Amino acid sequence: MGLVLDSSVLIAAEREKRGAVGSVSQLLASLAAEHSETEFLLSSISVMELEHGWHRANTPEAAAKRRRYLDEVLAILPVEPFTREMGVLAAKIDADMKKVGLVIATADLLIGITALHLDYAIGTRNVRHFKMIPGLKVLPL
Repeated sequence: MGLVLDSSVLIAAEREKRGAVGSVSQLLASLAAEHSETEFLLSSISVMELEHGWHRANTPEAAAKRRRYLDEVLAILPVEPFTREMGVLAAKIDADMKKVGLVIATADLLIGITALHLDYAIGTRNVRHFKMIPGLKVLPL
């Protein structure tokens, strides 16, 4: 089984000073060793979340550092596009959840659906949201 990395994992890695050149490869190596996973990818929705952080940088220096980190992330991790089939699945799960009073942030729902559709687990720091998606294997990272 593969692992879809939620943006929370990559943001945390950057904030924990692992945003240096080569840090993404090191992060993936440590995740592979800890969880016996060899296939990692991003949802296209995570790309939007990560790029958003770059646009919101407070200084030119912070923006440059984030851009370098994002460029490394995007050079190493394949990005899975969000498809029509995923949209159909997301709509059903979202409607079912709302019927019972559960609400999940749209971006998290779409990232989780990407993993569910591919039969991958989701690696995240945001376990609470992703645990609400039925059938999704959630790995706290």
